[in-house]
Amino acid sequence: MCERLEKIREQIEEAATRSGRHASDITLVAVSKKKPPEMVRQLYDCGQWIFGENYIQEGVDKIKELAELDKIQWHFIGHLQRNKVKLAVRYFDWIETVDSLRLARAIDKRAKEIDRRVKVLVQVNIGEEKSKYGVMPQEAAELLEEVASLPNLEVKGLMTIHPFSSSRDEARAWFKGMAKLKRDLSKRFPHIDLSELSMGMSHDFDIAIEEGATIVRVGTALFGPRI
Repeated sequence: MCERLEKIREQIEEAATRSGRHASDITLVAVSKKKPPEMVRQLYDCGQWIFGENYIQEGVDKIKELAELDKIQWHFIGHLQRNKVKLAVRYFDWIETVDSLRLARAIDKRAKEIDRRVKVLVQVNIGEEKSKYGVMPQEAAELLEEVASLPNLEVKGLMTIHPFSSSRDEARAWFKGMAKLKRDLSKRFPHIDLSELSMGMSHDFDIAIEEGATIVRVGTALFGPRI
């Protein structure tokens, strides 16, 4: 696993260089869904400390079991149901998938109860797909402004899961669109922190970085295929 991690880091560095940035500008989230805690621990020992989970209960169980890993950070990257918000707020460091004001208010309420501020990203449905979650691009500004006004949420930027495509050129086009949306929103709301842009996965994270991603979510390339 250490060899896989090193290879991914080399690819991140190369892509960052091509985009005029440094590898330190890019956060690698190791997507550990459906993988046992032992594999997370192995990767942690290789120096990977940031992990992402898609399912609340699986993630919480893993977080509890790995509580002794003091440098570990957890991102929630799946669709968050409101009845799971209490657990997400208590156990995860970041929630990347805020896609509605109703959900944002639920997170804010639960965060207030335990006196913490939660780092969040606003999820955008860049491809406007009916099968995917996320706010539509044309509605992102309104949602962003509302979410940023909630006192127990700390907006850090945007996130997307682009339409699946076997074409890297098509993927690049979606990433370009997302980067443009981030620039436009940054100009419109200079008081809101939009420093982060989470996009790109195992098969296209290098392109995402070239187009402006600051967070990439990599699972299969690190852990191997899910069984």
